[in-house]
Amino acid sequence: MLVPAAVLVGGLAFLASNAGANMPPPGITNPPRMVVIAIDLSASNPLIRDPGFAAKVAERIKPFISNLAPRSKVMLRSFGAYNSNANAPLSLDITIAPKTARAEDIAKLVSGVVAGVPQMVKQGRLQAQYETNIVPFLLNVSKVVDCRAMPVHIILASDGVEDSQVANLARRNATLPAPPVAPFPGCEELQILGIGRGLNSPADTERLFSEWKYWSERAGFRNFQGLNDW
Repeated sequence: MLVPAAVLVGGLAFLASNAGANMPPPGITNPPRMVVIAIDLSASNPLIRDPGFAAKVAERIKPFISNLAPRSKVMLRSFGAYNSNANAPLSLDITIAPKTARAEDIAKLVSGVVAGVPQMVKQGRLQAQYETNIVPFLLNVSKVVDCRAMPVHIILASDGVEDSQVANLARRNATLPAPPVAPFPGCEELQILGIGRGLNSPADTERLFSEWKYWSERAGFRNFQGLNDW
């Protein structure tokens, strides 16, 4: 056992378990961090049907975890419908520790889950969902992360097309409302891997990038990165 926690999807078990505040003490160049990996299971996200792209996203994510220092935390989640039961199969919390949860092993575990999403959806082990609650998901996450305790990076494997009570970004005149207060003050970074993918439009990709960059800044993130492909 790599770690004391496990995630079961079908019959498959996955082993597991403000500015100044984020600065490491003198001499520490790689402080403990929190990395949140969230997979968009909405039917509109091409990643859930495209094994090649899922594998590419998995490889992009792997180094973020394999280089984590001891006492870093990794959260794996999924989102789509605003329904915790629908997203329960992909829910994992791990603290990096040299003897029980090595960063390299957890990176392999999590990247394997991401790469395997299309196959699990095809086999019915994961269910495609028919809403895309990105903002509500992030607001829930904001309640359980503390950017004053350690740097926090949130990486979404998503096309970035919010389709919820917040907004429907599939419509070209739709916009994301700014959060009324900053839910992620001083948090390090929000990334969206696959933004605009499936819309097949450079203009839509740039529109979505602008919407999420604006939202991330107002939410309190220091940095935003949105990639359509790489």
